[in-house]
Amino acid sequence: MMPPRCRTVPVNPPELDLATVVANLQRQLLEQQQETTRLREQLARMNQRPQVNEVPLRDARVPPIPEVQPEVPPEVPLNAEVPITPAGGQMVPLLVREDLLYERFRWMKAPEFEGPTDPIAADNWLIDIQVILDFMRLTEQEKVLCASFALKKDARHW
Repeated sequence: MMPPRCRTVPVNPPELDLATVVANLQRQLLEQQQETTRLREQLARMNQRPQVNEVPLRDARVPPIPEVQPEVPPEVPLNAEVPITPAGGQMVPLLVREDLLYERFRWMKAPEFEGPTDPIAADNWLIDIQVILDFMRLTEQEKVLCASFALKKDARHW
């Protein structure tokens, strides 16, 4: 004969008093808020007063590093001619800004406008061009110059 198996009786967890749980959570929250306030006040006091025992930023034995002011390159005007010396030693003027501007504009693959009579097509082209020109962050004069590159055929006579 086999011994009877032991039955395990499920033990119910103790019932939690909801009011006690809420009260404990509220107490913990209040303590955290007070601690946060205390730390903020302490940090504010530390930022306001000069530190008496501050460690010097540089060791007295190490000479300070002189600050070097970077040279600011002069702005190249829109139509400035910059002389370039090629390998032969001859001076050749180059319209630097306009060339770079035109290359950037072509790289953006702006749509060309050929001057159709449809006003909706003209509006759509204008919106597309404005998006590209705004993205390129150009001056008004540069925007006009770039937009004129995109005018083809009959559109040049508008």
